[in-house]
Amino acid sequence: MSEKKNLRLTLKVWRQDGPQDQGRFETYELDNVNPDWSFLEMLDILNMKLVRDGKEPIAFESDCREGICGTCGFVVNGRAHGHLHKTTVCQLHMRHFKDGETIVIEPFRATAFPVLKDLIIDRTAMDFILKRGGYISVNVGSPPDANTIPVPKHNADKAFDFATCIGCGACVAACPNASAALFTSAKITHLALLPHGHPEREKRVAEMLTAMEEQGFGGCSNTYACEVECPKGISITGIAKANLEYWRAKLKGH
Repeated sequence: MSEKKNLRLTLKVWRQDGPQDQGRFETYELDNVNPDWSFLEMLDILNMKLVRDGKEPIAFESDCREGICGTCGFVVNGRAHGHLHKTTVCQLHMRHFKDGETIVIEPFRATAFPVLKDLIIDRTAMDFILKRGGYISVNVGSPPDANTIPVPKHNADKAFDFATCIGCGACVAACPNASAALFTSAKITHLALLPHGHPEREKRVAEMLTAMEEQGFGGCSNTYACEVECPKGISITGIAKANLEYWRAKLKGH
């Protein structure tokens, strides 16, 4: 087996000192990039080099680095989380890039996601949507046994699929209208499929969709870009389900 060759890369990284700063791209050369490094490990190495040179390191977010928290999201070569399907930036590895390649790195772009610094954006707008209904608050008493509330397997499986949303915002960055429809519908659909979510389903959909508009997100553009870029593969059918839930709520006076 041939030995993996280290890479030489040119990185064009978006630098922005704060929300009011104009921002600009800066170019860095990085040699001896190990193909087994993750993308964030590569940025860690670049930041060590910048600090040694007395320069400001690149600000970016990360937490679990296991593809389950969503905080690492930014745009790599024009694609949210990079070009690999169902992959977060922290799970993207340098072996998927070519020696001598130029990589353009920038934050998610959306009115509702102001840039705080470099690659870090403010996702608070998504939290406001969740606060308006992405939970169950009715008094259900003590925890029931697992088999006392019958849930059809099809519903349970679909609910789990939508519950895998990590709230990274890639769907917003990919949408031409910067819509949070996929994120919002995932939360609505997840709870609408389970009996636990039924007592508040009309109020939930009305409040969450209203909050989405209030926070400055656009409407669904039906381009399917959100589904393509979602690192968890959330289906756009959730948006159709959320629309049905919305009209159901309207007919019931919400």
